Amino acid sequence: MEKDIKDELVLPPERKAELMNEMKNDMYAKEYHSKPLGDTIVEVNGKSNIDTALFQGDVILTEQQASKIIEDIRANRGNRIERHAFHDNTYPKYLWDRKVNYAFYNATAVGARVFRRAAALWAENTCIDFEENEANDRIIVIKGEGCWSHIGRIGGLQGLSLGNGCESVGTALHEIGHALGLFHTQSRHDRDDFITVYLENLLPGWDTQFVKHTSETNYNYNFTYDYGSVMQYGARSVSSNGKPYIIPRDIKYFTTLGSPFISFYEKLMINLHYKCTDNCKESKTSCKNGGFPHPRDCSKCICPSGYGGDLCDQRPPGCGKILSATNEYQEVMETVGKDYYRREDDNDMWYMCNYWIQGPPGSTIEVQFANYTEGLDYDGCMFAGVEIKTLPDKRYTASPGRETTSKPEPEEASSAVTEAEISTVNQATTAPTQTSRPPQRHCNDRILCEILVSLNFCELTWYETEDKEKLCPGFCRKH
Repeated sequence: MEKDIKDELVLPPERKAELMNEMKNDMYAKEYHSKPLGDTIVEVNGKSNIDTALFQGDVILTEQQASKIIEDIRANRGNRIERHAFHDNTYPKYLWDRKVNYAFYNATAVGARVFRRAAALWAENTCIDFEENEANDRIIVIKGEGCWSHIGRIGGLQGLSLGNGCESVGTALHEIGHALGLFHTQSRHDRDDFITVYLENLLPGWDTQFVKHTSETNYNYNFTYDYGSVMQYGARSVSSNGKPYIIPRDIKYFTTLGSPFISFYEKLMINLHYKCTDNCKESKTSCKNGGFPHPRDCSKCICPSGYGGDLCDQRPPGCGKILSATNEYQEVMETVGKDYYRREDDNDMWYMCNYWIQGPPGSTIEVQFANYTEGLDYDGCMFAGVEIKTLPDKRYTASPGRETTSKPEPEEASSAVTEAEISTVNQATTAPTQTSRPPQRHCNDRILCEILVSLNFCELTWYETEDKEKLCPGFCRKH
């Protein structure tokens, strides 16, 4: 099984040569340009020594899910159709009944706060409610080792960990996405049409984590690959050398990978997955710019980023403005957010400003970025970024190469359109965190072990014996 996965990741010589040519002159492909402000999910889990023991770095599978994925890969190799949300022959077994129950065990105040905020963001864009209660089927939010979750509702108590380094809204959005039924975007069957996994830059032990799914285990609802998905790993999260291991086919999407925001396509996918859209089957609401009727109020629309109003035909409320392009460059200087960030200040949401640039019919709008705040160039633009939309599909995140941060030299963006949308985002910056590997535990089981054991973790063939003993040495060595 391991050999099959590795063999799929080996690039043909011609593709490798093509990739090297694409990357050699691209500044984002070379190395980090700034010191990361905190760690990504897989970096946190790596420092907790649990990353390779979890499926794809942050997922706990049930025995049935793991067996189905292994069976599916072996039986359907070469006959794949695109999938993303867990959707096997037991669907809708893994769906919540439009209400996700949750409770907190040993979560910190910050962890509880960011979970509630992330849950509210999923709720406000779907028909799914989140309720803190003691129901039999519920998520237990804990401060465990690292960041992890289950796929969908597994029945009974299921864990979701927001450990040290995981206490951000973006991370909570990602882990709740798993709990709602979403796999990672980079595991789509058609990922090779959009990204390349480059083994030479990948940390040892991670090659088997990039298995692609098939038609039997998840489903994409025929949506295109969105580089701005909150379920997409960053380009360098598990890099062995600071260089990207996920290379987008359009190489200028590097910094879009690893976004801390729910993409519009993910909002639409979850609404379809949970049949929220059925609430508005009889609706006459005509949403503009790719929006769709809101399942909580069918007279209003859920809109792609950069659009607002009841029908997605207005600029969203809040900061920003409508600008008129002329034959001469006009200078606009804007400051978004604050210049500091402290978790204890209850300040872990983003500041967003939306600008619409309009020109005469048939004209081409050109935008030149003269400067950015330095030190924020990081996968996913998780601390600050600028997104420009010029593509016909307004539902898609950004335009090629137009989600950027901390690039001081001028950059131009132009498109043969009479209107362009620019969104800026800033999460007030945080001081860099220094984390080190925790001391090795010897015979002590970890917090998540009780959950794993209830899922027959020690008997699962998907996991190596070494990984089982790493997480649950006390229990797994006895059986």
